[in-house]
Amino acid sequence: MRPLKSHFPLHALTTLDTRLKQAKEARVFRRAQAVRAVVAGHHISTVSATFHLANSALRKWVQRFAQEGPQGLRDRARSGRPPKITCELEQHLNRLVDQDPLQHGAVSSQWSCRELATVVARETGVQLSRESVRSVLKKDLSYYRPTGRLDPDPAALAYASIDLAALEYQARRGEIILLYEDETVLWRFALPRAGWWHTARRARLPLRPLSQSQIKREESLKRQVWVQYRAWSRVSSGVLLSVIGAVQYGTSKVFYKIVPYFDAQELRQYLHQVMATFSKTGTEVVMVVDRSGMHRAHKLDATLEHYHSKLRFHFLPAHCGHHLNPIEGFWRVMKGAIGAGRCFANLHLLYQRTRQVLMAHQERPIYAFHW
Repeated sequence: MRPLKSHFPLHALTTLDTRLKQAKEARVFRRAQAVRAVVAGHHISTVSATFHLANSALRKWVQRFAQEGPQGLRDRARSGRPPKITCELEQHLNRLVDQDPLQHGAVSSQWSCRELATVVARETGVQLSRESVRSVLKKDLSYYRPTGRLDPDPAALAYASIDLAALEYQARRGEIILLYEDETVLWRFALPRAGWWHTARRARLPLRPLSQSQIKREESLKRQVWVQYRAWSRVSSGVLLSVIGAVQYGTSKVFYKIVPYFDAQELRQYLHQVMATFSKTGTEVVMVVDRSGMHRAHKLDATLEHYHSKLRFHFLPAHCGHHLNPIEGFWRVMKGAIGAGRCFANLHLLYQRTRQVLMAHQERPIYAFHW
């Protein structure tokens, strides 16, 4: 066998160890391992058999390392068609992502690869495929479903805090009854939470929604259970419940109503339920609500007119509910107590569990409101 005539510097092993720590590509890491074994004194045929490399290939990488150093272990530029996406085009794509799609004539308020390719073709004349756009964006961005909440205007948040402080002062003096109202949704499916799982076994939680046939079957069973309640016969989904609730300032007592869906009619019934409790006190009830369409529906005008000078709404600015409404924290704790780590076979069991948790809160609070 032809001997290998290569001369390595004294710090070759240290250089290769550093290269092994910094290598991000699997092929470069494998080459560095093989070359290090040769530099350490092992025979080239033994190393090639260990790493499943041809002798000629291993000789080539050893000689490149001896001549060029660690950079010699990388792939050299291959001949072929030059890439269509240049550095300037990548920067243009990154700038587009930060802008509003509607300003560029897109049909959606969120960017997609197809919309970006269309805008780039119109502005630069370069035709790109969706996969080309995706390969550029995934270097610095991640594609995910947006979650969380929008930040409110700082000035609006400050003024709203001052207004609520004035209302709370009146409530402490007994001039008004202050209620913080909001709605939430409860699902039949389990909410994943931290727990103990077998190491080699996947956690199988029933998180997927039902098929259309399963939903129809659940609907028929649910209607048999809720036949005594006329409104429950119009539920369009057998997988969720809705809860309308309000917490009284100072007492932490929650007034709730479990409904099949949200609409102005259900809110009107809830308002009558609340006023049946407080109408005998002779004190005005102020209900703090957000600016959702249900709270501003014209169907509520007759109800609010009926309780004139007895009930009024105090609207929060946009996106301020999560910051100023204390019942938001109660919803989070309530959902954890109801459905974290469990799945309900039908809607009736979810309803029973929801009532159980809400009634238990009246006796022993599950959430400590901070006023």
